[in-house]
Amino acid sequence: MSYVDGFILAVPTANKKTFVDHADRANRYFMDQGALRVRECWGNDVPDGNHTDFRKAVQAKEDETVVFSWVEWPDRATRDACVGQMEEASKSDDRINPEKNPMPFDGKRMIYGGFSPVVELDA
Repeated sequence: MSYVDGFILAVPTANKKTFVDHADRANRYFMDQGALRVRECWGNDVPDGNHTDFRKAVQAKEDETVVFSWVEWPDRATRDACVGQMEEASKSDDRINPEKNPMPFDGKRMIYGGFSPVVELDA
């Protein structure tokens, strides 16, 4: 069964192109490591909630846009192998080297986690 890494982050709206370029480079690394697909979704209908919402979750500021992303893997073992080698790989692969491809957002406010699908529907 597949495995999914999910992410929610706040990106300065003025950095959209920089973010897209960063994500494209980094996500090509994940694809080379066995990811099945990657999606980076720029928020355009992210309402404020009464108790909680995406913006509150990442402490998004007025000049930031919420991004919802995921990486789908064939299984958790493939994902774990990729994550396990990332620190070493970042020294030689500019796509994931934070000095060569820095995150254009505050990574401390990023929310992420790994998930095992329990329902899968395809068209």
